[in-house]
Amino acid sequence: TQTVFWVVKPRLFAGNVSGLDTLLSGSYVGMLPGANAGKPQRTFTGREDPPVLQANVPGHTFSLQANRLGSISVGSPVFFRDLNVGEILGWDIADMARTVTIHAFVRAPYDRYVTSNTRFWNASGISLKLGAAGVELQLESLRALLLGGIAFTTPDEAATAVSANDHVFPLFADREAADAASYSRKIPVISYFPGSVRGLGPGSEVTMHGLVVGHVASVQLQYDPTKDAIVAPVRYDVEPERIVGVGNHVFATSREAVENVLQHGLRASLDSASLITGQQIVTLDFVHGAPAVPVAMEGENFVLPTTGGAGLAGLQASATALLEQVSAIPFKQIGDSLDSLLRSTNDLANGPQLQKSLADLSATLASAKQLLQHIDTSTSRALQQLPEITAGLEKTLTNANKVMLSFNTGYGDNTQFNRDLERLLIQLNDAVRSIRSLTDLLARHPEALIKGRAAGGTE
Repeated sequence: TQTVFWVVKPRLFAGNVSGLDTLLSGSYVGMLPGANAGKPQRTFTGREDPPVLQANVPGHTFSLQANRLGSISVGSPVFFRDLNVGEILGWDIADMARTVTIHAFVRAPYDRYVTSNTRFWNASGISLKLGAAGVELQLESLRALLLGGIAFTTPDEAATAVSANDHVFPLFADREAADAASYSRKIPVISYFPGSVRGLGPGSEVTMHGLVVGHVASVQLQYDPTKDAIVAPVRYDVEPERIVGVGNHVFATSREAVENVLQHGLRASLDSASLITGQQIVTLDFVHGAPAVPVAMEGENFVLPTTGGAGLAGLQASATALLEQVSAIPFKQIGDSLDSLLRSTNDLANGPQLQKSLADLSATLASAKQLLQHIDTSTSRALQQLPEITAGLEKTLTNANKVMLSFNTGYGDNTQFNRDLERLLIQLNDAVRSIRSLTDLLARHPEALIKGRAAGGTE
């Protein structure tokens, strides 16, 4: 009952050209016996397409759940460390068409690397990203580019047992999403940012110090009856395990972790990821001096207060404030004042008072010019007599020097006149002393002027 029949004919299927020999021999029926013994059966329904595996290859088949099929098709390769280790066998619609279950076959011995911690992602097409390391181009293979493909990886620390057949794994959109799935703990957060949240959407990054710590889950508009206004709540998940030393090693519950960071002033803000595209990201940072706030929740989401950012929203706010200040300038009043001032200046320039003042100034300048010419003429005459005056002054100075020299020769320190004058002054000093003694004697003995000096007196 496990035998498969199909019609062999020229076709391009699963990236391979098969059945070219039927161009000469004609079509025929192909058969693939079952891997295990089953009940005998004589009636079969042939398949439209041949099976992907043309032989009973050892390995395991796993189920991958995805939101959309994308470019994956039957026969698309499955890669492990850039090696083709399996194929896509097919898919079916499940869970009321909300998800797609893809059946992926991994050949032995590569199937033993698939464990419960293995992560699968869609490796179809080209991934082109502009990140911190520049332009990043990811291409699994040319076959995956043409036919689509799936890749998987298993963490080195995963020591779990090999997964059983038909084990269900989630299929992530890309390698980055698959790597982020290794963080099992997520803290749901909601923030209300002032201003526009344009450029922010599901999948936008949540960063701290420039490194990703989570992603935005949803951005939507809703009515807030308490504020009587339309608000735009931003819901995002923070993965604390991305921060070394945090995760499950410090706080037992998410509430304890949120309470601790709120006490230290953690705030959320919007920052610009690209000024060209207008894309924005959520930035978490500790604000110095921010007041501690209690833990608040909206449903299952923790409420994180926000602060003004320096990104695109901050630039828009600054530009808006600048435009408001510019709009407040009374340009019309300034224009009217300038117009009145210019009109008054024009009237003054054409008025009779200014004309008379200019005429008087012109006459004054003419008089000053004549005076300068007269002074110039008089000065010229004085300058012509200046050599004679100079010669007369030099002659006078020469005579004065001769007189001083003659006076110094006749009456100087070493002349006869000076010596005689010194002797005369000595004699004059002695005479004055004698007169002073006589005056003192007469003052005491006025009778001496008649009787004469007393005998034996010493005076």
